[in-house]
Amino acid sequence: MEFTNKTAVVTGSTSGIGLAIARELASKGANVVINGLGDAGEIEAARAGIAKDFGVQCTYSDANMMVPEQIRKMIGDAVAKFGSVDILVNNAGIQHVCPIDEFPEDKFDAIIAINLVSAFHATKAALPGMKAKHWGRIINVASAHALVASPYKSAYVAAKHGIAGLTKTIALEVAEQGITANAICPGYVWTPLVQKQIPDTMKSRHLTEEQVINDVLLAAQPTKKFVTMEEVAAMASYLASNAAAPVTGTVIPIDGGWTAH
Repeated sequence: MEFTNKTAVVTGSTSGIGLAIARELASKGANVVINGLGDAGEIEAARAGIAKDFGVQCTYSDANMMVPEQIRKMIGDAVAKFGSVDILVNNAGIQHVCPIDEFPEDKFDAIIAINLVSAFHATKAALPGMKAKHWGRIINVASAHALVASPYKSAYVAAKHGIAGLTKTIALEVAEQGITANAICPGYVWTPLVQKQIPDTMKSRHLTEEQVINDVLLAAQPTKKFVTMEEVAAMASYLASNAAAPVTGTVIPIDGGWTAH
């Protein structure tokens, strides 16, 4: 129970990768604040499940990651309730796929705001408390697209490249203060979101499910296997641990070899 008496805030954690990370940290004793959008009943079930399954406290923040005041309040409320924010996981993200000359400007701005700028605001709010304790972990969930590009994803690739640079800068600034900052870069992860894309892709490209998985989704991953949410969560847990104290300023691919090309 390495994270007993520590508090983790995980943005974008009402489902998918974020929820897996929240559950993993809770399984090792951390109190957790989850955040994100979704059905109120499902969110409450996820929150109550974390508390019941792991015997920790878990609260929910409905902070909008496009609104800096709400991000600051989320961190402030966590400090008020638990005394500190020791582990911050910036995971919230959205995606839109479109040629750049047709890209809706509001969508571009929203992707930059949620995928990149929100991490700045959350980190800025959490760092003073971490500095006071001389201990903290900032974990940014980036993407293989923090390291390589794909067509039609200009906003997402720009945001994730930005997260890589932000992570390194934070790490250098707090290197002597017991705080680390790292970015995890998953390839394609098997999530409900990815599963839901398969039927539409089968239809639009006239492919079988197997062809969509191997020739479209996993085309870039030499292993031809999806990364699992649990594998990403395990990496986050390691980076939050004392064993990872010397690991900082890194941008770590978990991508089945995608970025080895």
